[in-house]
Amino acid sequence: MEIRVQSIKFDAGQQLLDFVEKKLSRLPKFYDEITSIDVVLSLLPEHQNKNVKVHVRIPGNDLVVERNAKTFEDAVVDCADILKDKLVRVKEKKVE
Repeated sequence: MEIRVQSIKFDAGQQLLDFVEKKLSRLPKFYDEITSIDVVLSLLPEHQNKNVKVHVRIPGNDLVVERNAKTFEDAVVDCADILKDKLVRVKEKKVE
């Protein structure tokens, strides 16, 4: 599984990239057919101006989650939690 991170309007530091990779590399535990994960980090003009969009590619269905937060780390954690739940649901549906 490949994790690609793209940062828009800023250069993401290695610490942030490592954090994103660490959090999202756990997702295959919940659904092992993930082919790739695309992450877009961007800055917004609003108060909670850190935006994270995660696109998980799985056969037959892609999952997309987008969150805004005060920090990229908070947004990544939110996205990972939501994706974990969605992947469990997809896996349960597939088993039925």
